[in-house]
Amino acid sequence: KLLQMGCQQSGAIEAKNPDKGATPNHQMVQRRASLKPQGMKEQDPLHYHEFPIPGKYTIKPTKAMNNQKDLSLAYSPGVAVPCLEIQKDPSTAYRYTNKGNMVAVISNGTAVLGLGNLGALAGKPVMEGKSVLFNKFAGVESIDICVDTPNPDEFINCVKYLAPSFGGINLEDIKGPDCFYVEETLKSIMNIPVFHDDQHGTAIVCLAGLINAVKISGKDIKNIKVVLNGAGAAGIACVKLMNNYGVPKSNIIACDTRGVIYKGRTAGMNKYKEEFANETEKRTLEEAIDGADVFVGVSAAGALSKEFLKKMNKDPIIFAMANP
Repeated sequence: KLLQMGCQQSGAIEAKNPDKGATPNHQMVQRRASLKPQGMKEQDPLHYHEFPIPGKYTIKPTKAMNNQKDLSLAYSPGVAVPCLEIQKDPSTAYRYTNKGNMVAVISNGTAVLGLGNLGALAGKPVMEGKSVLFNKFAGVESIDICVDTPNPDEFINCVKYLAPSFGGINLEDIKGPDCFYVEETLKSIMNIPVFHDDQHGTAIVCLAGLINAVKISGKDIKNIKVVLNGAGAAGIACVKLMNNYGVPKSNIIACDTRGVIYKGRTAGMNKYKEEFANETEKRTLEEAIDGADVFVGVSAAGALSKEFLKKMNKDPIIFAMANP
C-alpha cells in the first residue's frame, strides 16, 4: 500500500492523455503546466535562476587574499613551488590543488530531462543544478561544462583532455545509445573515474528500492517478473543492475516506443536493447504488464494506467521515475 501510495502521489498511476488531437502549442502549455509543482507560480523558476545574481553558483577562494604576501602565494612567484612539486610527483596534485574534490558535470544537451535534445546551452541550468547538488549534499566541488556538439566522438575528444583539472567526470543528459558508447570509451582512456548519472544514479536507487520492496512484499528476487518501460540509458542500466543482483533476464520484459523488445525484432534496435530482448509472444506494454510484479517507468508520464495496474500481481512494486 505504501508503494502504491507513493506512486499515486508522484502521479505515475493516471490515465493516458486523451487529448491526442491537441495542437503543438496547446501541448506545450500542458507540458509547462505539468512541470510546476503544487504552489509554484509560472515565474518562480525564472526568478530563482536570475536573482540575486544569474545562475546557481560562484567560485570563491579558500585561502586568504588580503595582502601582497597572500597574492604572491596564490599566484606568482609562490605558485611556482607546488607546480614543480607536481611535476616531480603528479600524485601531489591531490595535496596542493582542488583536483581531488572537484567533479566536472559534462553534457552536450542531447537528452535534457524529459525535454529532449535542447542543445548544450539550454541544458546549462540542469548542469548547474547537478553541480550545486554535489556541493550541498556531499561537500563535493563541481563545475558544469556544456560541450556544443551532438557528435559522440567529438564529445569524447573534448572530455578526455580534461582529466588534469578534475578528480572525476559526471556525464549528464546525453542521448542513448550514444551515452553508452561515450561512457565506455572514456572509462577505457581516462585515468580518473567516469560516471554516467542517468544510467547508474537511477539504477542504484532503483535496485536499492527493489531490495527493500521484495522484503516488504515477501517476493523472491529470483522469481519476480519485471517490466521496464523506457529502454534508454536509465532503463537499460536499471535492468542490467537488477540482472546482476539476481533477477533472471528471462523474467525481464523491456518496452520502448515500439512496444516489447523481443528476440528477432529489428526495428529501433541497438546492441544494448538486444541484450534484453526477450523470448516472448507479448508485443505491447499492456500485454507485458499482465502478471508482472515490478514496473519500472523511465519513459513518459502517465504510461501506467489504473487498468494496467490491476493486471499486475498482488502487491505490485512500482518505480515511477519518468519525468513528469
